[in-house]
Amino acid sequence: MPDRFQVTKADEDTALDYNQDESASGKLLGDIHDETLGENYGSYTDSGDIHRAEENQKSNIDPNLYLYDDDLETRPHISTFISSIANYENTIPAATDPDAKPAAPSARMGTLIGVFLPCIQNIFGVILFIRLTWVVGTAGAVCGFLIVLTCCCVTMLTAISMSAIATNGVVPAGGSYFMISRSLGPEFGGAVGMLFYTGTTLAAAMYIVGAVEIVLTYMAPWASIFGDFTKDVDAMYNNFRVYGTLLLIFMGLIVFLGVKFVNKFATVALACVILSIIAVYVGIFDNIHGNEKLYMCVLGKRLLKDIPLDNCTKEDPFMRDIYCPDGKCEEYFLANNVTKVKGIKGLASGVFYDNIFPSFLDKGQFIAYGKNAIDIENTDGQSYNQIMADITTSFTLLIGIFFPSVTGIMAGSNRSGDLADAQKSIPIGTICAILTTSTVYLSSVMFFAGTVDNLLLRDKFGQSIGGKLVVANIAWPNQWVILIGSFLSTLGAGLQSLTGAPRLLQAIARDEIIPFLAPFAKSSKRGEPTRALLLTIVICQCGILLGNVDLLAPLLSMFFLMCYGFVNLACAVQTLLRTPNWRPRFKFYHWSLSLIGLTLCISVMIMTSWYFALIAMGMAIIIYKYIEYRGAEKEWGDGIRGMALTAARYSLLRLEEGPPHTKNWRPQILVLSKLNDNLLPKYRKIFSFATQLKAGKGLTICVSVIKGDHTKITNKAVDAKSTLRKYMTDEKVKGFCDVLVSQQIGEGLSSVIQTIGLGGMKPNTVIIGWPYSWRQEGRNSWKTFIQTVRTVSACHMALMVPKGINFYPESNHKIGGNIDIWWIVHDGGLLMLLPFLLKQHRTWRNCKLRIFTVAQIEDNSIQMKKDLKTFLYHLRIEADVEVVEMNNSDISAYTYERTLMMEQRNQMLRALGLNKKENSKVVQTIVDHHYDATKTASKVRFADPTIEEIQHHDSQNDEKRNSIDLDGPENADAPETTSSKDESTEKADGDFKSSVKPDEFNVRRMHTAIKLNEVIVEKSQDAQLVIMNLPGPPREVRAERESNYMEFLEVLTEGLEKVLMVRGGGREVITIYS
Repeated sequence: MPDRFQVTKADEDTALDYNQDESASGKLLGDIHDETLGENYGSYTDSGDIHRAEENQKSNIDPNLYLYDDDLETRPHISTFISSIANYENTIPAATDPDAKPAAPSARMGTLIGVFLPCIQNIFGVILFIRLTWVVGTAGAVCGFLIVLTCCCVTMLTAISMSAIATNGVVPAGGSYFMISRSLGPEFGGAVGMLFYTGTTLAAAMYIVGAVEIVLTYMAPWASIFGDFTKDVDAMYNNFRVYGTLLLIFMGLIVFLGVKFVNKFATVALACVILSIIAVYVGIFDNIHGNEKLYMCVLGKRLLKDIPLDNCTKEDPFMRDIYCPDGKCEEYFLANNVTKVKGIKGLASGVFYDNIFPSFLDKGQFIAYGKNAIDIENTDGQSYNQIMADITTSFTLLIGIFFPSVTGIMAGSNRSGDLADAQKSIPIGTICAILTTSTVYLSSVMFFAGTVDNLLLRDKFGQSIGGKLVVANIAWPNQWVILIGSFLSTLGAGLQSLTGAPRLLQAIARDEIIPFLAPFAKSSKRGEPTRALLLTIVICQCGILLGNVDLLAPLLSMFFLMCYGFVNLACAVQTLLRTPNWRPRFKFYHWSLSLIGLTLCISVMIMTSWYFALIAMGMAIIIYKYIEYRGAEKEWGDGIRGMALTAARYSLLRLEEGPPHTKNWRPQILVLSKLNDNLLPKYRKIFSFATQLKAGKGLTICVSVIKGDHTKITNKAVDAKSTLRKYMTDEKVKGFCDVLVSQQIGEGLSSVIQTIGLGGMKPNTVIIGWPYSWRQEGRNSWKTFIQTVRTVSACHMALMVPKGINFYPESNHKIGGNIDIWWIVHDGGLLMLLPFLLKQHRTWRNCKLRIFTVAQIEDNSIQMKKDLKTFLYHLRIEADVEVVEMNNSDISAYTYERTLMMEQRNQMLRALGLNKKENSKVVQTIVDHHYDATKTASKVRFADPTIEEIQHHDSQNDEKRNSIDLDGPENADAPETTSSKDESTEKADGDFKSSVKPDEFNVRRMHTAIKLNEVIVEKSQDAQLVIMNLPGPPREVRAERESNYMEFLEVLTEGLEKVLMVRGGGREVITIYS
């Protein structure tokens, strides 16, 4: 999280800084307080001093939340937390000058300005104006439509995948490189980043060559340096190289000196593109009956060039000088007539039917009607002013040439840092831009095929009409609208590429994943990537030296197709892995669509140019391997087994390198299952709950602890492990199980929690059952439970305590209703993540989430609700939000009475001083008396499912013992024993009756438990599951405090059927970032 995510507790000097590094590395939230707490508590010796110290320290805690006072010392209250993240920034912070004046806040752009129009500008480019008519004429209307449709499908499927990735959290500025590198890792990210950089740089070269072609061919042919390029193709390409180099130097200087001018010029270029397209559409309908001003000269079926229309007759001396230079005329000239053909025939002419089928040619063949070899083959090697094909054309080649026309879909995601709502704007703007441009392209194919003569469509450079641009002659009112508009728009696109490519290279270099790029990470004093710009100009110059748009376009297509393929791969992998952080707000995606997009990208690459595809793939593989093996360790194994062992070892060592990033955090569960006397797990549904929480993903470790000597009860441990495995299999729990034999259950559980697991696969979350019979079993029961809670907290692991586990649904059932989250203390966001994980399982999928949080007196509940909705929006979690206001009411007499009875029970048990065997019935009587006197009407009263069986077993033993007592000599002592117990009871009763005022420390906690319980029962009594924070256990290891803690938890959860109490491990487990 960024530095602005700060949480500051009132009246306290220290502040918790939830920055990005801490959340990424999983820094513990409470570490900075441990030393302070130790100093504060170390000087107090008796309980009274401790109580007074605690009261002084916690005087600023809301009375309604006093039960969570220990947590609120180290973890922020929800109102404080969400208010601190309401106004976050999703841009990467730039270097700042401490002496500089604060900059004005950047304008946040919406969908239209920030995404739609930039995508339109980047997609519409030079190919639309100088090559689309040639593609339509060469491929025909049907194949041309398929070419455009295939390219548009690639970008649409990629846009769907990109929208899913871009809406999976806040995407910092950086575009596809950041999305892929953060989704697939640095190896893929570095490879794709370099491909995207190379593609963007070559795009600048293509735009520059295209701009030079527009000027030299259609606007100023007299500026040719190498003679008449209409007669010599090499001369034309040499002109492109020279003028392209000069234009590159000029544009490089502009980018170096004035980036502001580039951004301002983008608006002008966009306006030119839109006006030019409108002019073409208006011209198509204006020339619906044809254009009488534009004619071509045709010999037989062959198209001629450089023939004035006045001389376009067979008898004209100009024609005879060309075809009969020595008095002997060319055979085709003698056999055919010379005619004038209207170039633009109009939609009403029916020329569409002549342009339906393809007319692919080999290099050197003549452009002519039909496919008759006599008309298209050049038999004598002379051109005689007849137009020839300059390259061999095919369906796949045309896809490669046209594909750059549909690139540019990343323009919106590249500006994600400047968008007001990137998660909303990127999908809508990008997909609408693709739909708009695809509609224009597909309709243009049909309109061009239905308006222009086939020969003129196939005349790439317009040589048959005096070197004019075909599209320009269709447009209204005249051709200069298109010529000037296409030149300026192409120039603007080139400037944008030269501006964006160096910054992308600098971003890759700053990530330090490719060491030899380190020099390009530095910026100039003005913050410009000067070194990266110089390298970009050098690579761009190499592209310009090719001198031909038709060579640059397929090469450019390879790099963009590789990039788009990786975007689809990233989306498919994330979807199939179903990681907890994969929660895109954009819902209209599917892994199959991403795989189809990936397949299309690879297919188009291979079909277009297999050798260019190999170059791009080879480049990606080399970069990937370089990043992967830089300092990596190699190990040779024996076949498949060795590969599996090597992969497992490598993965475990990689996981051991450091704590996982917040995005990759997922609960690795350790289930502590209690066994009954028959070595059967007491709570079967705790396994079902673990399965539902993991949704079939990840590993779970189930462990039970048996009391005894391992050397003597080894067979029992083996049998218990087999039973545990059977339960796991029945409940479809994927993982491992084990049984530990220990002299003390508590010590055994502590050892398991500390040592279980291997390397990075150690569990980070513990599930332990609630001790339902803690009142009946006495201190040993709650001591084990509280000791386990303390051990889990000390190990910085998360803890889940399901209460009412027997009411939890089976894994094969489907339920509907609400899952209510009562978010009181922020402890890393685990309460937000758990219901999302549960909803991934079919059992809970139809449930709705409701989030409740408690507002304190000083909180603005309206603003708090708004901030919480904003937080959930960026978490991509859909839930209803309600802020509960709890006024500071006086502590009721009922609270005092409830607290007094709790303390009296503790005093009575302490006064009795009986061991467990002697006082079981007495304790039960006391518990029942006080519990029945204080319990309120509730929906359900939790009971241990094994109580009935135990009680039945105890009753049989009592009957047996009584029968022995009646017959044996011990019968005479029975009345005395009873009498002594009565006297002890009366003595204890007299002791606690003298103490009528309960401890204020306990009253406050009881007040919190009762007030919160009243609100929770009122709001969530009918919920399918209630998830709430588990208050921290008492720091003092004293029986009274521990017993009171258990009582507080009972009061807090009274009247609720299914409760999940959660205590986070002290690290962030959920993030708003992608």
